[in-house]
Amino acid sequence: MTVLTISQLAATAGVTVRTVRHYHHVGLLPEPARDASGYRRYNAQAAVDLIRIRTLADAGVPLARIDALLHAQPAEFAAAIADIDAELQRKMDQLTEHRRRIATLASGEALVLPAEVVAILDRMRGLGVSERAIQLERDTWVLMQALDPKAMAEGIQEKKASFDDPETTRLFLVCDQSVDWEPHDPRVDQLIEDLDAWEIAHGRDSSRRGNLELIYSRIAEASPAWKRILQVLAHRAKQRRTTGHDT
Repeated sequence: MTVLTISQLAATAGVTVRTVRHYHHVGLLPEPARDASGYRRYNAQAAVDLIRIRTLADAGVPLARIDALLHAQPAEFAAAIADIDAELQRKMDQLTEHRRRIATLASGEALVLPAEVVAILDRMRGLGVSERAIQLERDTWVLMQALDPKAMAEGIQEKKASFDDPETTRLFLVCDQSVDWEPHDPRVDQLIEDLDAWEIAHGRDSSRRGNLELIYSRIAEASPAWKRILQVLAHRAKQRRTTGHDT
């Protein structure tokens, strides 16, 4: 009777010795007792079983189901294979859909944001806004969607309208440039004045942040200049509210 060492068994089935030992460990392939020399010897049936295990595993059958298939009757085997094939097809369809979605994305924006917000970001790119500022804008929308989803619709409409206003667009582009300015650069002082005047004209109040405090923190983290800008604007807005004056 032909007997095989574990190395010969593995070579016969086209797997590694480590794989054979793993199949022993999970109970798929019985582990023979050692002979007088201290070696494990395998017969032809073990080689057949190992080839069947490898074939099923290569076909995508989960190891947890292989043992039952090895001992199944023909009808049971066919039914089980049909179930496994259906599950594999489901996973393939899911992966195909993931690939389709990924192929339509120029970036990861559409994965987490509404199409209208993605359109706003694309419009900003068309205006010449830097990609860094666009990423910051994207982050603020992500946070708004999580913190105050009811504000999204109004925020989207306001942002769309803002880009139809030349002065608002100009200020937005200057804000983009100011990210790298020093906090006390004279240009920052002028930008504060312009933004403060814009807030008064549009009835905004930087001191009323509510649930969106985290958004302001994200902006401040991106730029020391903007940290100062936000602080000054909030202070002025609070003073106006306290005194009851808008100028």
